[in-house]
Amino acid sequence: MTSAVASHRRALGILFLAVLTNLIGFGIIIPLLPFYGQAMGASELQIGLLFASFSVAQLLSSPVWGTLSDRYGRKPFLLLGLLGAAAGFVIMALAPSLEWLFIARLVDGACGGMIATVRAYLSDVLEERERARGFGFIGAAFGIGFIAGPALGSLLVQWNLKAPAWAAAALSMLAAAVVLLWLPEPSQHRPLQRGILVRRFAELWGLPALRPLLLFDLLYWSCQAVYQTGFALFLHRRFGASEAQVGALLAVAGGIGVLTQLVLVGRVTRRWGETRTLVVGTLLAALGLGAAALVPTIPLFVLCLVPAAVGAGLASPALLSLLSRTTPQPLQGSLQGVTTSLESFARIVGPIWGNGLLQFGLSLPFLSAAAVLLGVSVAAGQYHERYALAPDATAQSPAERVG
Repeated sequence: MTSAVASHRRALGILFLAVLTNLIGFGIIIPLLPFYGQAMGASELQIGLLFASFSVAQLLSSPVWGTLSDRYGRKPFLLLGLLGAAAGFVIMALAPSLEWLFIARLVDGACGGMIATVRAYLSDVLEERERARGFGFIGAAFGIGFIAGPALGSLLVQWNLKAPAWAAAALSMLAAAVVLLWLPEPSQHRPLQRGILVRRFAELWGLPALRPLLLFDLLYWSCQAVYQTGFALFLHRRFGASEAQVGALLAVAGGIGVLTQLVLVGRVTRRWGETRTLVVGTLLAALGLGAAALVPTIPLFVLCLVPAAVGAGLASPALLSLLSRTTPQPLQGSLQGVTTSLESFARIVGPIWGNGLLQFGLSLPFLSAAAVLLGVSVAAGQYHERYALAPDATAQSPAERVG
């Protein structure tokens, strides 16, 4: 093993640890944020806006982080992002009013733009053929963070409602220390191809086979945001679940999803292909979420989480794979930028949609998201009939076949 390869692997491991630590802190807060809002008199819609404000700030800040780190270096902006996230959690812990809670979310979201810097760092130190593996490795940190975070939060909240926010701040500080002490600055920077988002979207929208997939992506992630941000209030109001129970159940759902991706996705897609996997995944998610909206007891609700989580675990990687395979190679960079922006926009739409509907009926957010997922499943079936992607159809993308 050459010294350069060893150095790159060490950097990747440090980045993984830093991102994981930071995301555990983020995951601690997600199921508890509605309770923070309620304690300060927030309405359902205001709680939805609390979730959405993070994504708005992240969407706006991501290009800025990437550009500045191109000019001044990756490491300083990774540190700034982690320290800023810690500051956001401290503001949340000390917030005396709802306005300060919004400030905390905006600060945290703006610093969440550092993910663009993480991706830029990987592009600097990894050769093109290694980047997919590197991005996947960092992506695994997201999955683990969203399991461990809610589980840890469910334990900490039994001590004090503010304790999770302080723990999240401490974890972000720990991640910053790891970066400061052990992460080297890349020897050279490769500026990312950013371009204009509208132009990128127009290029991709011009591919007939890709248009439905982009719409599926927006709708799917909007429904996931409805589910994730409405989870705590639904459980609390329907079943009287405590903050600790909410965090534990969200961790269970996340664990089922990760196990599905580790164990089932490869086998299912090899047998059925991505489009049929997407059809089945969104159908299972719709059925599980719709049933969860109506059941009268927590044990039945937990039972409904199984198909919902398995469905999401199948649908997400199948959709990502379809998007990639349907896009010609020269537009793969544009695809990454557009889908990241679509998913950020979905995390703005979903909380406002879901929490806004809560004031009209407790079951409406989950039922409406289930209806949309069912529509995606039907439309994905029609997509399959039109473009007929076989499991091993790798030689030619649908975009190339339809010209």
